[in-house]
Amino acid sequence: MMRLQNKVIFVTASTRGIGLATVEKCAMEGARVYMGARNTEQGTAIANALKDKGYGVSCVYHDATKAETYSSAVEQVLSLSGRIDVLVNNFGTSDPRKDRDIATTEPEVFLNTVNKNLGSVFLGCQAVLPHMSAQGGGSIINISSVGGLVPDISQIAYGTSKAAINYLTKLIAVQQAKHRIRCNAVLPGMTATEAVENRLSQGFRELFLRHIPLGRMGLPSEIAEAVCYFASDESAYTTGQILTVCGGFGLATPLYGDFLDRETKR
Repeated sequence: MMRLQNKVIFVTASTRGIGLATVEKCAMEGARVYMGARNTEQGTAIANALKDKGYGVSCVYHDATKAETYSSAVEQVLSLSGRIDVLVNNFGTSDPRKDRDIATTEPEVFLNTVNKNLGSVFLGCQAVLPHMSAQGGGSIINISSVGGLVPDISQIAYGTSKAAINYLTKLIAVQQAKHRIRCNAVLPGMTATEAVENRLSQGFRELFLRHIPLGRMGLPSEIAEAVCYFASDESAYTTGQILTVCGGFGLATPLYGDFLDRETKR
């Protein structure tokens, strides 16, 4: 039997990258998946293509930057399926060109990034919690980042927002356990998505890879596998966990990349 058979899952920001990989993986495991999309034309086209492959996927309108669409999207899922078993808070944003260090980042850039990233998790959880509680439980999975654990020389807003999401994940796990609602977070490292290709230079990516023990970027499908675990009953006794899926980044001495270069030149 497939791991997510008959589960109803709502994934935000899911028309590309990790979100889309999560939709595909959960659908392959038997779930009824609802894609949250701002561009419903694009989302519906993707959903229809997956339906043609025999998967249960539909698109609902959701704009992660508009608070009112969290409750409206959840209500639409409920009207179509009658329940919501899993919420995947996948939305996240950052502009590395503007999100720099504490001295040079404009206040509005910092506050806007933190508000969007942290707010998306807060609002998504508030929208589903009453329904999950009424139905006897559920699973919330927040897509955070290893950047929320390891301080960086730039992207102060992004890192701060992800660190806050990690803490919020634990708070929700503790506060909602009495309702049999679990909450966990998946923390990707550098992942081979369109956003990484577009926003990070080749030179930066090569430099970053020197400090990943497994020596490569992650795949969206590998992040989706971790999400699928937290969505499934395999993790029924697991809550409040912060799972890094980052190839070992942050585990080694900060000199790891330098030592690696020295070894390869011998």
